[in-house]
Amino acid sequence: MAEPVLLTLSGSLRRGATNRMLLKEAARLFGPCTHVEGDLNLPLYNGDDEDRDGVPAAVQALADQIASADAVAISTPEYNKGPSGALKNALDWVSRADGKPWSNKPVAVMSAAAGRAGGERAQMILRSFMVPFQPRILQGPEMHLADSSNEFDENGQLKSELYCKTLETLMQKLRSEIVG
Repeated sequence: MAEPVLLTLSGSLRRGATNRMLLKEAARLFGPCTHVEGDLNLPLYNGDDEDRDGVPAAVQALADQIASADAVAISTPEYNKGPSGALKNALDWVSRADGKPWSNKPVAVMSAAAGRAGGERAQMILRSFMVPFQPRILQGPEMHLADSSNEFDENGQLKSELYCKTLETLMQKLRSEIVG
């Protein structure tokens, strides 16, 4: 059997973002897989642009990645008590692409943030954003990485045994959701 495809989506566009680091750890703890990082650096959604030019190729490519993935892990920062605009924009665009890529897709949601709640509010709001797409969002364990810039070692791995165990459990639950 081929390795499962795990698509990861970081709500932060920064190359060195702790949300990207958290997703790399998630892929490592998921186990053997083909790890694909989705690109959320998309133009802002504008209905006039869509009417004139259609869905951008980059958006359709992202929708196709979602559709072909066996499972998806999303990590969001918390900006002003909510998910990033880049993540919301990507969700809005993908909803306009061909097909229903999220339908019945197993999805793990997590967050990494500077604050002491670790992005808990952003994650809660992200979960509500996903409802119309009808994925199979795991209900836990909840992974809220607080003070995220101080939680990774020099190799990019989580330092805290508690966070590592929580993420490992979440990823093993996600893996078990793959219909094979």
